[in-house]
Amino acid sequence: MSQPVAPDADLTLQRSSRDASDSAARLARWLAARLPAGADPGVALGSGVDANGMSSETVVLDVTWTEGGQRRTRGYVARVAPTPQDVPVFPAYDLAGQHEAMRLVAELTDVPVPAVRWIEPTGEVLGSPFFLMDRVEGRVPPDVLPYPFGDNWLFDASADEQRRLQDRTVEVVAALHAVPDAASRFDFLDPGPGPGPGPGPGTGTDTDTLRAVLARTRAWYEFAKADVGPSPTAERALAWLETHEPATTTGTVLCWGDARIGNILYDGFEPAGVLDWEMATLGPRELDLSWLVTAHQVFQSIVEVLGLPGMPGFLREDDVLATYERASGVRLGDLDWYHVHSGLQWCIVFMRTGFRQLHFGEIAEPDDIESLMHNLPLLLDTLERVGA
Repeated sequence: MSQPVAPDADLTLQRSSRDASDSAARLARWLAARLPAGADPGVALGSGVDANGMSSETVVLDVTWTEGGQRRTRGYVARVAPTPQDVPVFPAYDLAGQHEAMRLVAELTDVPVPAVRWIEPTGEVLGSPFFLMDRVEGRVPPDVLPYPFGDNWLFDASADEQRRLQDRTVEVVAALHAVPDAASRFDFLDPGPGPGPGPGPGTGTDTDTLRAVLARTRAWYEFAKADVGPSPTAERALAWLETHEPATTTGTVLCWGDARIGNILYDGFEPAGVLDWEMATLGPRELDLSWLVTAHQVFQSIVEVLGLPGMPGFLREDDVLATYERASGVRLGDLDWYHVHSGLQWCIVFMRTGFRQLHFGEIAEPDDIESLMHNLPLLLDTLERVGA
């Protein structure tokens, strides 16, 4: 039975101030130069997707054109990079890298990734770069309001159905990690060398890669701090991470980066479309497994604060790791370092989305920047557990 939704828990986020009134005509003119002569494309825009995601804008569209003397229509989705005035979550958006990562994953694996089509890297058409991908039918566990609040298809599913979705999702992550020779095939996702002298991208050790991942996270925090001020908890997490490097890693693999169920379209309880590749990187496989577990814990902790039961038995770490070992043949050990890193990244996300809400006048300026961090109690618990 669904649980009632807390009336004060609206987490809807505005993502763009772009005037979309002439976007359909602009897209049609742009596509006319890419489709065969005489295609005469027409574009009908649907509503953007606002139940999931906190970063890029997603625009749904239908394209109709003439082919072989017949008019045909196909559904696409445009992934649009945010403009600086719309308070982007990340310092930069490499749409070309996302496009290429999705193309390669579709080519090299059986992971269900939407086919990518055309890319517009200049921003001249919509005011910001974008690419088109095939529209995949399916349903997504909602972020707004987060699925553990209740009153949605995943919350109302049976325990067996929820477990099937969980296991199939972990198997998707394992399949991504199994891509052979990922360091060279996805070298454009290399986070680069760590701080100080060292090898260049693609030539370092697994430890170099992990240090580079952390250096990039620190740079992301500094980017967020510039607008909203410092977070003592985020800096406490950073200090601990920098002085408690994991002793071993399980190798550098292709990491999805934003590995969570809110970024997957499901056909029933089976993954049908793996989306949102803006955090993709080369790195240790623990990054994805920790993010998958932590993302659920963030939402679960929010509903528990509001006195709701949520889904405490879903995406438990021990279950996730056991499924991953069966699927990959790799046993992962202690994830504490990665959980602190995931918690820090969630803090940064909330710093940026909170500042965006301030920018668009959706919330009043808080007395304490950390009140914007919905995952703060969870991260504090994690830091206490690791002795930070």
